[in-house]
Amino acid sequence: MNKKAVLTRDLFNIEEPSFMKGFFDKYEYPWEMLPHIKELIAELLEEGIPGYTVLKEGVLVGENVKIAETATIIPPAIIGSNTEIRPGAYIRGNLICGDNCVLGNSCEFKNAIILYHVQVPHYSYVGDSILGNYAHMGAGSICSNLKSDGKNIVIHGEKDYETGLRKIGAILGDYADIGCQSVLNPGTVIGQHSQVYPLSMVRGVVPENSIYKAKDNIVVKEKR
Repeated sequence: MNKKAVLTRDLFNIEEPSFMKGFFDKYEYPWEMLPHIKELIAELLEEGIPGYTVLKEGVLVGENVKIAETATIIPPAIIGSNTEIRPGAYIRGNLICGDNCVLGNSCEFKNAIILYHVQVPHYSYVGDSILGNYAHMGAGSICSNLKSDGKNIVIHGEKDYETGLRKIGAILGDYADIGCQSVLNPGTVIGQHSQVYPLSMVRGVVPENSIYKAKDNIVVKEKR
């Protein structure tokens, strides 16, 4: 079985000149970023980002951003260049989105980081989550971010990681692909280049370069 990656450096490749690189470099584990998204946005709003303009108070957007008339953006938020926000999308604040992304129809986002070339096209919830470069969430897939008992979330990998956080959605490594109507339980981590079958209920850490078919059926991707 491939490595169950949980370190920030093993899940994401953040290259210069991204305004997020220094932020990612500060944290050993990605869930440690979640309580600090709001303060990062505040810094960026104050300093400005080259090529970005103020859409309204508390919202910075890059070049060629397409925003549907029926989309809702609640500050603070940063939206990268060439990103499309489709009808009915609901951004509830504390969102950082990179370039060339799709924030889809009737999708909800809050307190999340979405890197570059990410697609969340239809009917998804992304809260307290980080989606890596080129990640894709199939229609209706959900990042569940709160346990039913309200207790702090533990990441179950090769060992248990006590996060001290009540709310963590999902951490998707670069190129992760989530099948339609799947539920990623609180604190789920999907490794780079891994796929999740449609209608899955996922918990814990899915190894990199794997295919998640069921809880007890995770296979290594064949090399091409």
